[in-house]
Amino acid sequence: MKIIVCIKQVPETGEVKINPETNTLIREGVSSIINPFDMYAIEEAVRLKERFGAKTIVVTMGPPQAEAALREALSLGLDEAVHLCDRTFAGSDTWATSLALARVIEKIGDYHLVICGKQASDGDTAQVGPGIATHLNLPQATYVRKIEDVDLEKGIIRLERLLEDGYEVLSVKLPALITVVKEINEPRMPSLRGKLRAKSQSISLWSHKELNLNEEEVGLKGSPTQVVRIFTPPPRSKGMIFDGEPEGTVDKLVGELKKHLV
Repeated sequence: MKIIVCIKQVPETGEVKINPETNTLIREGVSSIINPFDMYAIEEAVRLKERFGAKTIVVTMGPPQAEAALREALSLGLDEAVHLCDRTFAGSDTWATSLALARVIEKIGDYHLVICGKQASDGDTAQVGPGIATHLNLPQATYVRKIEDVDLEKGIIRLERLLEDGYEVLSVKLPALITVVKEINEPRMPSLRGKLRAKSQSISLWSHKELNLNEEEVGLKGSPTQVVRIFTPPPRSKGMIFDGEPEGTVDKLVGELKKHLV
């Protein structure tokens, strides 16, 4: 069994800076962490590795500093790492990002399962995982809270998918892609042995050329979503407070509402 985990390095602080020329996040030199939801994806891959002897590969796309996220994932128990690091990828929206990651997964090949966190904390779109599945024409299940079983002979994974008012049980044909929520597990801490192994382990470094992508397919040129303007919304006006007995307060409130309805 081969499992591919897609992760993203995100800013650790809420005080993010925007490049005024490109309207994209400035990531270089900013303290960063693995996207919190991706930690659950890593943990679930490690658990499947322990249950089925799976081979696990972690993939990320980002600047040179994103190597730290890959090494942390390796220290947690994943086997191999691939880093997409190329200025051509800078400014990629969710479409271009999912395309690049899909090409990586195609290049790795012979996989059974792709695991992503449900969304990234900096973008909050929850689009990259489903986008990868779309580019690869894979069955997908989002918001997975539990993997019940994997039947490699039948090529089926049985899981629970979180809904607003409960959950549903699905059987999905492999190979497939899933996105996971925090209810699925409790991420472990890296061991000293894991940290030492990850520190010296080699990481595959790929550019758009290794993926047979041209510059018009990724980065700002390949992103159909464009940020036209970024601004801070004006502060809201102060609300009104009505004091007094309930009957009189209600009359005042109704009177104010009528003024705004006319």
